[in-house]
Amino acid sequence: MSHSPSTEPDPGALTPEAPVSRRWIGAFTLAWFGYWMASLVPLQLLLPSQFQALSPADKVRDLAITNGVAGVVALITLPVFGALCDRTISRFGRRRLWIAGGAFVCAVSVSLVGEQTSTIGVVFWWAVATAGASAMMGGLTAVIADRVPERQRGILSGAIYGPQALGVVIGIAAVTLFSLQLRTAYQLLGIALVLCAVPFIWIHRERRGMRTPALTFRAILGGLWVNPRRHPEFGWAFGSRTLVNLANSLGTCYMLFFLTDGLRMKDPEESLLIVTLVYLAAALIFTYVAGALSDRTGRQRGILIIAGLAQAVAAAILVFVPAFGTTIIAAAFIGGGFGASMSVGQAVVTRVLPDAENRAKDLGIMNVGLVVPTTIAPLIAAVLITVSGGYTALFVATAVCAVGGVWMVTRLRTIR
Repeated sequence: MSHSPSTEPDPGALTPEAPVSRRWIGAFTLAWFGYWMASLVPLQLLLPSQFQALSPADKVRDLAITNGVAGVVALITLPVFGALCDRTISRFGRRRLWIAGGAFVCAVSVSLVGEQTSTIGVVFWWAVATAGASAMMGGLTAVIADRVPERQRGILSGAIYGPQALGVVIGIAAVTLFSLQLRTAYQLLGIALVLCAVPFIWIHRERRGMRTPALTFRAILGGLWVNPRRHPEFGWAFGSRTLVNLANSLGTCYMLFFLTDGLRMKDPEESLLIVTLVYLAAALIFTYVAGALSDRTGRQRGILIIAGLAQAVAAAILVFVPAFGTTIIAAAFIGGGFGASMSVGQAVVTRVLPDAENRAKDLGIMNVGLVVPTTIAPLIAAVLITVSGGYTALFVATAVCAVGGVWMVTRLRTIR
């Protein structure tokens, strides 16, 4: 692999016009299915169960540390890998190279997490898996701006977040219903990730005329930051995306522990499966409905406001009426709100990128607002639960973040 600047492209080549095929969309969707399953099933079920087995007394702390370290890794690798992805030249293609390499590293590392018998081992290999996932995500999100015209971006955003619902529910269901051992479950997730990524890696081809910027240390360092004063729309979109994701992560990251210790369910893992099914069904439905509605009407602001408020309502339900029945209702609200926010929000993100030549870098920064909240939420949740002695403070924080994300949406001027 070598790096060098190319000749100036035709300016029109930077904006894709030709629609992508159903075959391309299907393979793209499958790649995200594998990504979400390998990334979120461990967070939702396997890592909490692993720490429960390793040290029940320290499970909250250990999960928080593991995800805190992963959050730092994601914070650095997402924009840096994005900048490198923009500047990569290879016969294999710059996006495909990072998607394939990231999937392989993530798959191997996830499999090795299941082999660990110490907290240090889990922390290390989950951090490596996070770095691999960052590389894969950088390539996958960049191809939307590279290849997909604006009139298809709402539905293509659904192709990112719809598989999130299906991947998590299938993963948790397989582990729960077949009583898989942790080691086996981690290995199957790694294998599934590779198998799901292969079809897209095989069929995707980059458009000609795309400029490859020069690889310099200044460019990589600059990949860590976009000045919100120079690009306020990017700043507000990033802030809203971060808070919406943090609200969702705070509301769901300790659901197994909430069912176990807060509601004292007799079979918390089966209860988690039911709650997860409701959450993900709502997320799946509203991901595609909101994305299609955004494409058809060209309006995003109202959808994003309603979606954020739905998350706040879910948190309020858990604060005032904490019971298993109301938890199911809350799961529908937070799942539907999150699904709509993600699909429409992704379409908004591609409209506020500061530089067409550095799409992967800018999307890498934007993806920090997607990935880092997921990894730091357990740390924040652990502090809130420990200090308050319960889960009420956690769900209050969830509502506050959701409302904050809605306020930032109202500051955007480039959407209707």
